[in-house]
Amino acid sequence: MHALIQGLILGILTGGVYALMASGQTLIFGIMKVVNLAQGAMVILAAYFSYTLFADFGVDPLLAIPLTTAVMFGLGVVIQLVFLRPLKREDSAQLSLLVTFAVALLLEGFMSVTWRTTYRSINTDYANASWTLFGYQFTVVRMIAFVLSLVSLGLLFLLLNRTRFGRAVRATVQNPMSAELLGVESKRVAALGFGLGAATAAAAGSVYGLLYPFNSGSHYDLISELLSIVVLGGMGSVGGAVIAALIVSTSSAVVATMFNPTWSSFTFFVILILVLLIRPQGLFGTVERGAL
Repeated sequence: MHALIQGLILGILTGGVYALMASGQTLIFGIMKVVNLAQGAMVILAAYFSYTLFADFGVDPLLAIPLTTAVMFGLGVVIQLVFLRPLKREDSAQLSLLVTFAVALLLEGFMSVTWRTTYRSINTDYANASWTLFGYQFTVVRMIAFVLSLVSLGLLFLLLNRTRFGRAVRATVQNPMSAELLGVESKRVAALGFGLGAATAAAAGSVYGLLYPFNSGSHYDLISELLSIVVLGGMGSVGGAVIAALIVSTSSAVVATMFNPTWSSFTFFVILILVLLIRPQGLFGTVERGAL
């Protein structure tokens, strides 16, 4: 029982980080109907930015988040304007897969040349610190990461629900054509929305570098896990992505603790398949009208 509860604690704390990464992926799909295969690469790029700021300039990764977020937001806007906006609307859903995968490869090449392919990690003074409460271990880094993810997701919620830009985003997600008729500039919303998705990747990347070793190729495993979370939660549902992230990360941690860490990575896909067999649109997705 002790091992089970410890696994649940580990999974919940880690789930906050995955939720932050997946929320940006979901937001981009909701606005543009684009499956962003470069989201994992952007997370790793942000982790490298935090690593460089810490290793070369002594800036704590948590304090570097505002800077990395601003840089990645600008990069996201540029990617949308240069690579995605020129796509024809009727072909964008299919071609965006190829385009974003190409962007991921481009970012991977840039990271390989700049930082080489050796694994890096951000080792702060508190990297191995932990607290013990009622006999259970709470690592400081994971606690900080969880709280930071909650704060970031809270700010994202306020942005989407309490601002004019958020109303435009939600209108675009629900019905792009109607939103345009009401005066919403869909192209501007798409660019800013993609930038916002990249910004969440930046915040998550700084935390990811504290938790795991990484190199330029780490985005392959990461994007497969993020896609599993997004599909499980329901395409376009930010709340669904958060809940799905908690479900799969907790299940994965329990499997690793109770059985074998080797099998933990398969938990993402096993849960995904089981849910989709019962509910093909995901936990909080909706069936489009006219669908068979």
